[in-house]
Amino acid sequence: MIRNMNSYPLYDDGKHRVYWLGIEESEDEKGILTNQYLVIDGNEAALIEPGGFFVFSRVLKNVSSLIPPTQIKYLMYSHQDPDVVAGLNLWFEYAPLAEVAVSELWVRFIPHMAVLSAGRIIGIPDKGMEFQLGSSKIKAVPSHYLHSPGNFSFYDEKSGILFSTDIGAAAFSSNEWYLFVEDFEGHARLMEAFHKRYMSSTKALRAWVRSIRRLNPKVIAPQHGAIFRDENVGKFLDWLESLDVGIDVFENEFYGE
Repeated sequence: MIRNMNSYPLYDDGKHRVYWLGIEESEDEKGILTNQYLVIDGNEAALIEPGGFFVFSRVLKNVSSLIPPTQIKYLMYSHQDPDVVAGLNLWFEYAPLAEVAVSELWVRFIPHMAVLSAGRIIGIPDKGMEFQLGSSKIKAVPSHYLHSPGNFSFYDEKSGILFSTDIGAAAFSSNEWYLFVEDFEGHARLMEAFHKRYMSSTKALRAWVRSIRRLNPKVIAPQHGAIFRDENVGKFLDWLESLDVGIDVFENEFYGE
């Protein structure tokens, strides 16, 4: 059963901190559950996957309990979906110094949300880039076609946490929710249908897995579902590597022989 939860620390060495930003039971009634994350280094912060309109109050409250929102340096968006980006106008009001990091593919779409964003958008090139946050760095890792054609995961080098966007998403039933994956095989059943339908290409998925293995993350934190840590990080990457998805699964169903 979902319960209201405030922020939960994923990493804290005294100078560098990472938080999952909570959940409210009412969110399950309004739409698919989403995860938001805050990375703090010194007096600067990055808000990763800030979320849509109806989660804004909860995310703002939990951010404000940790830092003044005016210290947010980056609003980091993996892709253009409304559950990721629809609250941007509100964040511009409460985080007036923040720059928006998003694939350069989507920069010209931002004004369609009635956002006055001149001079505040960082278009991430297809190959990715690094963002300086205090004395640390966050790396934008190409995740294209998984599922958006302009898609990035974000890797926080100091904590070793990879924010994996929709890769790793799980669809909980209405009476089930947990923050961390404990039973991987059971959790995989909640991920399989989503990945086969929304991840567009097996080739792209396996290329992403290879790139992530080189980073050797300690934790993988998706935008939906539960967080992978310890031995479940490796189990998750192995599972993805063995999965056929997207056009490789649906070609015959949609287009025939």
